[in-house]
Amino acid sequence: MFKKAALVASVLAAFSSMSLACTTVLVGPEATADGSFFVGRNADSDALKAQHMVIHPAKKNQKGMYRTQDYKGATNFEYPLPENAMRYTTVPNWKTQLHGAVGFNEAGVGISGTESIYAKDELLKLDPYNEATGITEDDILDVILPRAKTAREGVQILGSIVESIGAGEGFGVAFVDEKEMWYLETGTGHQWIAQRIPRDQYFASGNQGRLQAYDPKSEDFMASKNLVKWAADNGFYNEKKDGAFNFAKVYTRDDERDRVYNDPRVWQVQKILTPSLKQPVQEGRSFPVYAKPDKKVTLEDMKSILRNHYESGELQSHDPYTKGLRGDEEFRPISVFRTYESHVMQVRPWMPREIGSVIYVAMGMPNLSVYVPYYHGLDAYPAHYGMGTNEADSQSVYWKYRKLQTLVMTDYPKLAPIVEKAYHEFEADTAKKQKAFEEQYLKTYKKDAKKADKMLNEFNLGIMASAEKLAEDLTNQIFTIRTADIQKANFFANRSKKD
Repeated sequence: MFKKAALVASVLAAFSSMSLACTTVLVGPEATADGSFFVGRNADSDALKAQHMVIHPAKKNQKGMYRTQDYKGATNFEYPLPENAMRYTTVPNWKTQLHGAVGFNEAGVGISGTESIYAKDELLKLDPYNEATGITEDDILDVILPRAKTAREGVQILGSIVESIGAGEGFGVAFVDEKEMWYLETGTGHQWIAQRIPRDQYFASGNQGRLQAYDPKSEDFMASKNLVKWAADNGFYNEKKDGAFNFAKVYTRDDERDRVYNDPRVWQVQKILTPSLKQPVQEGRSFPVYAKPDKKVTLEDMKSILRNHYESGELQSHDPYTKGLRGDEEFRPISVFRTYESHVMQVRPWMPREIGSVIYVAMGMPNLSVYVPYYHGLDAYPAHYGMGTNEADSQSVYWKYRKLQTLVMTDYPKLAPIVEKAYHEFEADTAKKQKAFEEQYLKTYKKDAKKADKMLNEFNLGIMASAEKLAEDLTNQIFTIRTADIQKANFFANRSKKD
């Protein structure tokens, strides 16, 4: 019994320190309705993993090392602190204040990380992950955002760390700035590849290596120095036999687990954005790495994708919620209860950065949560945005949203539509308010930047407070419904129904 309990504890510990299963969607600006860059991701691990929202101030004249173990993180990774660190934001794990999930720095560089991916076992035997001192998702934002002035530089820094120190796990990471967007994937412990996202296409990933082509002469690619040679020298790639080098085929896992756990999510994203694309869901490795949407992609499309659970369309029979909870469903959906944070990063280069860069964050399960905008120019979060643990409380913003979701899951078919309708209406109303605010902000910004800043903070804090109030009201509404339901099912009256 003791050994079994220890095993369960170790598994739960692993769950809390890894994303385990995320879904990423990146859309180039010529594929979006208004020219925005979009970076969307669901971070999935543990529903008890409360998230905090943190603004890290700029720092001058730093010395010494960043050490993961100073925060009790996943490995003993160390890296020199930048002498002058830029201001940046993160949404970290409550326990360690690491694994920042998403954030922007003052230079306008944004990072979303990570997508857990898996290399082939036979390659990892020769170049294993550096689980002792390698970099993991715990560290990426806190190491790169204080120092990277462009998305390209962010890729270069992370790639250099993987090559020299090693990756502590397999991951994919998205980088964006006001000019371009990149996606980096690890192969083995010291091998990696990154590709610039085509401006007129989108990319989707669900826990698998997706990048394929590699042209070392192209400005659209970066990679470890011996990415191809290492594979060839160790017998995993033969140009004459295999043809053009394919990173995913050479380095990453592709087996029956992908067929049910990963491929359906990528298939669903591509079906939503490019319904004209015809492909069997079972043939994941043949899915295009990039695709053009049939219609220009909107912010609402991004939210809808991250909320998807096969509730409609060809995979509707795999919906694990609408007809009652089915935790044994093989096709895992994009939106799952153990999503602890979902976000859409929007970059609009034609606007002042203060309002042009926005992160829409939904705490917890996205289809039972609300996406709240957080503008780049927001100066501070309320104190309760930095609260919350793995035990429910009455203060933290995380548990304010999570408790409602837990309650709804007790009768999902009946209760979910109520919450989803209310949140969709709130988001539609907020979008109208944002449009009016941004128009006024731009007029004010030209004349008085400080006044515009004050206006931004008042507006953003007001939207945040309204979203929280809605969650509180919905919680009371759903508790009322559940109370009536339980009383009806357990009334216990005498035959006269009087006492």
